[in-house]
Amino acid sequence: MGGRSFVGYIPGLRGAHSQGETLDELNHNLKEVVELLLEDGEPELETEFVGTQSVVVA
Repeated sequence: MGGRSFVGYIPGLRGAHSQGETLDELNHNLKEVVELLLEDGEPELETEFVGTQSVVVA
């Protein structure tokens, strides 16, 4: 993709951020990060869940 990448994070979960060349790779990487954080014990959430929104880019 010529240097293009996607960056994602999970609000309120310290350290839960990653990147990938595709959205599928980003989702996979974020899942791995969350699994690693859970292995270290129950993470402390910094915020309260508000909601989600899907964005489609054509």
